[in-house]
Amino acid sequence: MRNNRINTWLYRHKGARAALLLALPVLWLAVAYLGSLAVMLVSSLWSVDSFTGNTVHSFSFTNFHTLLTQRVYGTIAIRSITVAVAVTVIDGLLAIPIALFISKVLKPKFRSVVIALVLVPLWASYLVKTYAWRSMFSDGGVISWALKPFGIHGPGFGLTATTITLAYLWLPYMILPIYAGLDRLPNTLLEASSDLGASARTTFTSIILPIIYPAIIAGSIFTFSLSLGDYIVVKIVGGTTQLVANVIADNVGTAGNLPFAAAMALLPIGTILGYLFVVRRSGALENF
Repeated sequence: MRNNRINTWLYRHKGARAALLLALPVLWLAVAYLGSLAVMLVSSLWSVDSFTGNTVHSFSFTNFHTLLTQRVYGTIAIRSITVAVAVTVIDGLLAIPIALFISKVLKPKFRSVVIALVLVPLWASYLVKTYAWRSMFSDGGVISWALKPFGIHGPGFGLTATTITLAYLWLPYMILPIYAGLDRLPNTLLEASSDLGASARTTFTSIILPIIYPAIIAGSIFTFSLSLGDYIVVKIVGGTTQLVANVIADNVGTAGNLPFAAAMALLPIGTILGYLFVVRRSGALENF
């Protein structure tokens, strides 16, 4: 009887039923995602007993004091943000001409093929691609072999190799949003600019760039956040380089210091949230 009443109420209130169905994913987000972040925040205030190695469930700011007072962690944080920014800039400089060529130069019948080629690397294993770059950066690898006639040694493993590898891995995530933005750009605007005597540079800076700016910002969110949170690439091609993500992974696995890892994890989360806040305030995504 009670179930019949509920079903009758839901039938009469279809809007409420739809709202209830939409509320379920939001509830899952609040419990699974925001709840896990809350647990991580609480655990960052715990500590580890240096003698027994057990977690001490008492609140203190020891982990944050260590992060703020030891210069090495500030250096790692700046280095990590610099790498993420460098990867984003490199991908932006590569993605804009590629997307422009696909959307405005290629014939429509070839565009889907080229877009598929852009997506093909995403189908390959992440580790396979990273180890492929490791073999190229190694001594006697393709990069060293190609630069040897010019008397230049390859960069080897380190920060440069990490930045290049990350830029390669996340490039499709920058190309696709920019291509979507350019695809909505009417060709008549470009033709009108040319008819009025504007140069290619003026057309790009005055017409194309302002229109695709939201798409660039959208792509940068992917490249920046993925680079800031990656820890496998630096382990494989980074040599002795330390970034925030692999410091977190080392404290979770090798050191077994989960509270310190939780405190360290708040740095990339806070950085990404700050970046999203700046982007939101700038209004860059309102028309995307």
